[in-house]
Amino acid sequence: MGVSVIGLLLLQSLWLFLPAGLANMTPVLVKKIDILNIPIDGGKTYRGKPLFGRNKTYRGFVFGVLVAILTALIQDYLAGKYDSFYQITLAPFDQYGFLVVGFLLGFGALFGDLIESFIKRRVNIGPGEKFIPWDQLDFVIGSLLLLGFIYIPDWPVIVCLVLVIPFFHIGTNFLGYYLGAKKSKW
Repeated sequence: MGVSVIGLLLLQSLWLFLPAGLANMTPVLVKKIDILNIPIDGGKTYRGKPLFGRNKTYRGFVFGVLVAILTALIQDYLAGKYDSFYQITLAPFDQYGFLVVGFLLGFGALFGDLIESFIKRRVNIGPGEKFIPWDQLDFVIGSLLLLGFIYIPDWPVIVCLVLVIPFFHIGTNFLGYYLGAKKSKW
């Protein structure tokens, strides 16, 4: 039985975005590792407020990017080995390789989150507090912008990601909260 056009679009979009999504989740999962547990902003402030806050560390950023690259490596391997994975793979692995694709998606996701944290601090929203819809879209926008240096997905893929990823984000945040990995549901 074949996959519908909408089903294929959803599958391709989520498969493309998987390295970015996992990169975005990684900082919470590695928070108990002591390596690189240094705030990215170094404690600096702008107009009396932290640049990003103490929760944005080199540890989360580095491990997040590494997870994105590893995920892209696995995707590239599967696409090369299995026709079914090749058919859903939109990322230009054959042209740029898993290292570049994974780096851009991971770095973009985490950089988007960093920018959103900077804005939250400016408008007096604390770490873990709601900032809807930007909490759900910052990493989507950041990863798509950086990936755009080498590959621009078709507009249906972008629309699909912007509409679907926020629901996944909310769901994984609730799961992380109830499993004790996160302090807030957002």
